[in-house]
Amino acid sequence: MAKRVVIDPVTRVEGHLRVEVEIEKGIVTNAWAQGTMFRGIEQILQGRDPRDAVYITERVCGVCMASHGWTSAMAVEDAHGADVPRAAQLIRNLIAGSLWLHDHPLHFYHLSALDYLDVLAVDHYKGSAPELLAVKNKILSLVKAGDTAPLTPRYQPDSYSINDPEIVITALAHYLEALKIQGKAKKMSAILGGKQPHQSSIVVGGVTIYPRKEQLDAFRTLLNEVVSFAELVYVPDVVSFCTGPLLGLGKAGVGAGSGSYIAYGGFPMDDSGTETLFKGGFISGKAPGVVEELDMSKITESVASAWYKEGEPANPWDGDTVIDFDKKGAYSFIKSPRYMGEAAEVGPLARMMVMQHSGLLDLMSRYGIKPGAVARHLARAQETLLMTSSMYRWLNDLEELLGRKDSRPAIHDSSHWEPPAQGQGVALNEAPRGSLGHWLKIDNNVISNYQMVVPTTWNISPRDEKNIPGPVEQALIGLPVDPDNPVNVVRVIRSFDPCLACAVHLIDADGEKIVRL
Repeated sequence: MAKRVVIDPVTRVEGHLRVEVEIEKGIVTNAWAQGTMFRGIEQILQGRDPRDAVYITERVCGVCMASHGWTSAMAVEDAHGADVPRAAQLIRNLIAGSLWLHDHPLHFYHLSALDYLDVLAVDHYKGSAPELLAVKNKILSLVKAGDTAPLTPRYQPDSYSINDPEIVITALAHYLEALKIQGKAKKMSAILGGKQPHQSSIVVGGVTIYPRKEQLDAFRTLLNEVVSFAELVYVPDVVSFCTGPLLGLGKAGVGAGSGSYIAYGGFPMDDSGTETLFKGGFISGKAPGVVEELDMSKITESVASAWYKEGEPANPWDGDTVIDFDKKGAYSFIKSPRYMGEAAEVGPLARMMVMQHSGLLDLMSRYGIKPGAVARHLARAQETLLMTSSMYRWLNDLEELLGRKDSRPAIHDSSHWEPPAQGQGVALNEAPRGSLGHWLKIDNNVISNYQMVVPTTWNISPRDEKNIPGPVEQALIGLPVDPDNPVNVVRVIRSFDPCLACAVHLIDADGEKIVRL
């Protein structure tokens, strides 16, 4: 007889999410991802000056705020017809790129790694390294004091949990070091963004900062430290985990998902913005490995399973956000984006698959790793290396532009500052967690409609009008799970780095809750 498992809450994610899984004979046979919090940012934007959207949309998230502000600016610029100068493009790249270097190590060490580490194995560390002994003593003192958050509460270690004391204590030392590195990455972003969180330099048409030499020097010093950690600690740790203790999960393709991938592309590499660091494209699960050119007109959102007024699937330009709490069959505040009717995964793995990135594909081929939870971690590490090298290129190009004696480069297109009476704009970009799109319409010089399709909307989407589950729901179906210790459920969920919090409960076949986890 099937059991339903619901975890309440799944910690180490951002936001509010409830996931139910139905388990039969140790295998997930069905899953429901439920966004349980309504915020209404899109309604707040209606009637506002389009130029305000940059700062309002940043409040959607305290992690990816620069990505939202930047994408909003791009959407309004599309409506205004603004042409962003190259110096401003470079500054935007550096502001947002700094937060990518903050976000990916954060996801690995502080959100996901603890799913695979038996933290209490540090008690058996027999080495003599002073810095590791300090970590051991700190952990054991916290255990003795009964104050081990955020390392606990936790699920019980299973056969894929790492309990080698040397590996565990080294990973925990890097966990602590990564906290310091995050501060440096945020400081980088604040140097050019004005502050963090919620930068203030990116505006419609460009940026407001003309960096001084000492600011760029300080940025470079911090960048050197962050890149050193990324290249010498973070990436080797990820590769070591994924090709070592977690290789069995990788070979099995645990948490594979829909097999369809979409990426919009992002981070302009030339004056026109036609060449980007990350490429756009679509891979259908029906034709693996075939990268199709992206057509944004084929993006639709279904509200079939969402607490919104019923309607046919629509392109975001034509969508709306009208609450219907009593809607029959609805179970989420998240809509269901689809591309040509397919539930497509977004994020690092999707980006690397669309790019056909040789570094990731070679690693997966060499070790027999299939797309899934482990491959997502490897993809984040590989694109971090792409970002570190690009950050130096952008910084060098910016210093060269600003250092010219013959001219002062523009940082803003002031000729397209005022909003049009009527217009519409769209921006497709990449955030650390995946593809991010903003759509808006302008009437009488103010926003009449604003729609955001964020990475987690794609990944955590509920069933659509054809009853097709979203990518995370599909990734959970077929998963081996111990109903009394559903650690595999949270491993897969966190591999997507969802920007919301998860809530799950355990109920019996008759629907009665029997355990709260």
